[in-house]
Amino acid sequence: MLALIDYGAGNLRSVENALRAAGASDVEVTANPDTVRKADRIVLPGVGAFGAAMNALASLDGMVDALNERVVTEAAPFLGICVGMQLMANAGEEMGIYPGLGWIGGTVRLMPDRPGLKVPHMGWNDVTPTVGHPMLVPGEAYFLHSYAFDVDDPAERLAETDHGGPVTAAVGRANMLGVQFHPEKSQAYGLALLARFLEWRP
Repeated sequence: MLALIDYGAGNLRSVENALRAAGASDVEVTANPDTVRKADRIVLPGVGAFGAAMNALASLDGMVDALNERVVTEAAPFLGICVGMQLMANAGEEMGIYPGLGWIGGTVRLMPDRPGLKVPHMGWNDVTPTVGHPMLVPGEAYFLHSYAFDVDDPAERLAETDHGGPVTAAVGRANMLGVQFHPEKSQAYGLALLARFLEWRP
């Protein structure tokens, strides 16, 4: 069973539909920590501000503990999408400084304004793997974000895109993967990524 976390901060239906299109037959949209503890793999979507999303996740009694238990301790395959990926960081600086899950060292910071470039970074852009990883291949994906993950350890920065300079497109270690782009909006590239996630045995 794949647990798709419902904490009021994700475009759940489009992610669920994309997972099913990629081959997932047993998706459970859930806000129940006990369901997460039984899940074979876990997806954490996310849209909106870092602090609001983290507060919403923490407000589900026992959910952060269940995620830590199933993902960190028991190594269930995990995919964080957009803000769900950013929550893997130590902290985020959107509308104040907020702690994250602390799974991947680093801080989520506002992207700098650069001449001729707009923030938010919105639309299709290249995904360029920087570390060999079975889940990531070069291609184009759909991005929509104003804040980017400044990763402490280069080995945990798995892919980048370019928006007036390198921007983190994916992070991860061991059984954890986070992507800044939206697989559910990235057509064939995104569906192929989700299909690989459904088969991933880290």
